Amino acid sequence: MAQIGYSKKVMEHFMDPKNVGTIESPDGYGKVGNPVCGDLMEMYLEVKDDVITDIKFQTFGCGSAIATSSMVTELAKGKHVDEAMKITRNDVASELDGLPPKKMHCSNLAADALHEAIKDYKEKKEAKEKVNKRAKKTQ
Repeated sequence: MAQIGYSKKVMEHFMDPKNVGTIESPDGYGKVGNPVCGDLMEMYLEVKDDVITDIKFQTFGCGSAIATSSMVTELAKGKHVDEAMKITRNDVASELDGLPPKKMHCSNLAADALHEAIKDYKEKKEAKEKVNKRAKKTQ
């Protein structure tokens, strides 16, 4: 992979990805894909007090897709969900010391999967808060 312009960090995250796996009953779940290249990314969040305490991913795709998924989990872990929502494709690519131009879409997918998981978490949280408010009104 190094011959087509991959940095050492990309290679490290591809060969030894961080936070691979799933979380049973996640607080947030996001899934995105690219039908053109066939990459598919799933992101699982565990959140406590709006802070991402654990994050896992499963990616089916090229080395760049795996590396960017790994990196986005490292960037998001320990952050408040609002701060993690601000992670961009450029943040991911920059932390990996760059990606070849034709692989930049992978960093976009990784950030999108994270954002989808955070949106899912917020929707679940909001629904739970509505149920709790209704329950208090009926007491």
